[in-house]
Amino acid sequence: MRYALILSLTLAACEIAAPQPKPGANADSCGAKDMQYLVGQSADVLAAMTFPASRPMRIIRPGTAVTMDYSPERLNMDIDKKNRIARIWCG
Repeated sequence: MRYALILSLTLAACEIAAPQPKPGANADSCGAKDMQYLVGQSADVLAAMTFPASRPMRIIRPGTAVTMDYSPERLNMDIDKKNRIARIWCG
């Protein structure tokens, strides 16, 4: 029981300490705004697309573990349980 409490407090501290976007930071520094037309489409369309190798990107499917670090130039794509693109965002 004691170890569970220590573990939960440690995890809570990690979430609190996770970097957050700075106020006034460019909200579209990764180009997500130009890709919003993909929201609602099947994630299969991503296979036919090319993305700049110089820009970090991650595709986040249900249950995928992701780091909580904030990287304004990283493009993130959330895929829902129906294999549809649910959200495209920078971070």
